[in-house]
Amino acid sequence: MAGQIPDLHAEVRTGTGKGAARQARRDGMVPGVVYGGDAEPQAINIPFNVLLKKLKQGRFLSTLFNLKIEGQEDVRVICRNVQRHVVKDLPTHLDLLRLRRTSKINLFIPVEFVNEEEAPGIKKGGVLTVVRNEVELNVTAGDIPEKLVFDLTGKEVGDTITISQIDLPEGAKPTIDRDFVIANLSAPSSLRASDDDEEEVAADEVEAIEQTEEA
Repeated sequence: MAGQIPDLHAEVRTGTGKGAARQARRDGMVPGVVYGGDAEPQAINIPFNVLLKKLKQGRFLSTLFNLKIEGQEDVRVICRNVQRHVVKDLPTHLDLLRLRRTSKINLFIPVEFVNEEEAPGIKKGGVLTVVRNEVELNVTAGDIPEKLVFDLTGKEVGDTITISQIDLPEGAKPTIDRDFVIANLSAPSSLRASDDDEEEVAADEVEAIEQTEEA
């Protein structure tokens, strides 16, 4: 099931070149261009405050947007570049790439863990340690999953959850070419401390025996 694609509102920018771009910035807008998708490039403006808020939310360059321009059909886009002021580090221009539904893109997809109550390891006091709460996948623009779900039923203390254990949407694959860890089910800290104490005592006993043999 595809997730909700956020809207990105823009307006057509009249005029091109540095003069039009400067005027857009004076009007509280960030100039940009939309290109690709077998259509001519189009100059646009996006409200500065709107763009800045989305940038602060993170993952802007890997988020698929539904570009809305009054009087035109909505189009799916992904940002390929955001230029920033060299001193103030504020956005001054952006490039948006149009995508077809069949286009392949890299996006970060959140991971959700379910059925913790059915995991024997958690019932025993084990702790689920999430290494990655999102995974970067290469997916089809028309079939982006809202999230990845992993069922913890039957998981014991010491179990490790890797990407190969998670069902991925058809056609999707991780951008990392190895079976990396998503989470693990570790023993409670009190039990780990007890184990460490036992190992330390055992080591002391071995050392004492060795010293006696040497004497």
